[in-house]
Amino acid sequence: MTGRSEPPDGPPENPEGGEDEYRSLVFDESFIRSARMQEFSAQERMGEHARAVRTLPEPVPPAGHGSRAAIVLVVLIALAFATAVYIGFRNPYPQPVTRRAEPLRTTVVPLAPRGSVPAGSPERLYRSAPVSGFRIGAAGINFPSVRRTQNFSDSQITTALAIVKDYLVESSLNPDVLTGQVRRPVEQLLDPDQRGQFERSMSSPADDGLHAATGWLVRFDPAQVELADTQARVQGTLAYAEDGAGTLEVVADHTFTYALRPAAGPRKEDGASLFTVRRELTFRFDREDLRLHRLELRTAHVQAGPQSCSSGATGTLRPLLAGERADDRGPAATDPYAPGRPAAALCGTLAPLGPPAAAPAAPTPSGAPPQAPQSPQGPQSPQGPQSLREFRPRP
Repeated sequence: MTGRSEPPDGPPENPEGGEDEYRSLVFDESFIRSARMQEFSAQERMGEHARAVRTLPEPVPPAGHGSRAAIVLVVLIALAFATAVYIGFRNPYPQPVTRRAEPLRTTVVPLAPRGSVPAGSPERLYRSAPVSGFRIGAAGINFPSVRRTQNFSDSQITTALAIVKDYLVESSLNPDVLTGQVRRPVEQLLDPDQRGQFERSMSSPADDGLHAATGWLVRFDPAQVELADTQARVQGTLAYAEDGAGTLEVVADHTFTYALRPAAGPRKEDGASLFTVRRELTFRFDREDLRLHRLELRTAHVQAGPQSCSSGATGTLRPLLAGERADDRGPAATDPYAPGRPAAALCGTLAPLGPPAAAPAAPTPSGAPPQAPQSPQGPQSPQGPQSLREFRPRP
């Protein structure tokens, strides 16, 4: 038989003569050793009930390999935990203290005049004692010398004083706040924990030591009075002290004097009068407050006059204007310009402010120089009116 012929069962499945699909597999020694089954030899299969293959046992890893890996893993975990604890204890930056702001405690004391309220032009009234030595507006709010404390740097203390000055300017000197048109500039400087109390004091003021609007800010009723001069006169002091490891306390004690006149009726040039508000405020700061430019107002002691003792000045201050008299008088004389801690009486008596009435000069001996008139506040020193002392908060 010559030539190629087809197999009896037909052509092969791969007529192109390509490689078999299993031909690429290489059964090397490592492949054979890794097999889990092994075929019995021909002699072994001759026995009765003999199986064709047997299963090989699993390879046993080298002794100690698993235990060493577990030990290494435990050591790494322990080192990571120890490093985290070390970094936590050795962190050079103090952790912020989480605390809630306390409610504001307020005391508002009206000051009743002894007689009728003096009248005059704002310029003439501001030249009278004891207001003549006061500065105009924010220029009267000055910083003390700054020196770092144990836990607060110079820059942090300066930041706290700057926030307090911003609050005093907005709550005592901003004409829109004084006339009750806005209150947002004051509220946005407060700690969020105190804003609810502030809102209730504005909407529903009460004489309960917690919700007097005039403890937060100076506000007049625009239907009754208006500012005769938008530039108030200011004198006072700022002081600070560390109150614990994480808080700084600032005490502001300032006297603000405003020139007012009636909102209705003719505007007379000499129809203005002075109104005085002394505010002693205690503020507290933590590092979060300094970072966010806000403050916590802790206490407010306010003396304001001339007013009647029965004015109930918790929502707005109710000044007595030029020529008016109080229908009552406080139990003791109170001088909002004098140094010292303000008295905590329910009402005080205010000496009349403004230029004294002209009095006839007493006859003097021939050749003797005339005597200078004395002011209602007593003789003044050549240096001008006595300034407020710097209050120091408790250590």
